[in-house]
Amino acid sequence: MKSLGLGEAERRFAELIWANAPLPSTALVKLAEDALGWKKSTTYTVLKRLCDKGLFQNEGGTVRVLLTKEAFNSAQSEQFVEETFSGSLPAFLAAFTAKKKLTRREVEALQKLIDDYEEETP
Repeated sequence: MKSLGLGEAERRFAELIWANAPLPSTALVKLAEDALGWKKSTTYTVLKRLCDKGLFQNEGGTVRVLLTKEAFNSAQSEQFVEETFSGSLPAFLAAFTAKKKLTRREVEALQKLIDDYEEETP
């Protein structure tokens, strides 16, 4: 699986794109200058990295989203569980709840996810 990890600057830049796409690459340069203080060359360098990771596409002077923010977060979470807990969601939850107790609302939300999954699975 291609690494989806983003540094802080890449993440802030991706947030700009997700909030404004599709948009002309020239408009993105202006947004990055205003929001991040970046030069044109920095914007295009980081944009290329994010395009290479499969998040965005810069074609014909227009930047488009290939992977939504929600899909990115989901894939990143999945990758974390795979790399850190050998893909075991129960092992992740056990580690997560070892020091942080779940609230009643969180337990109910998890139970609903499980119940919904069981209803969908033949």
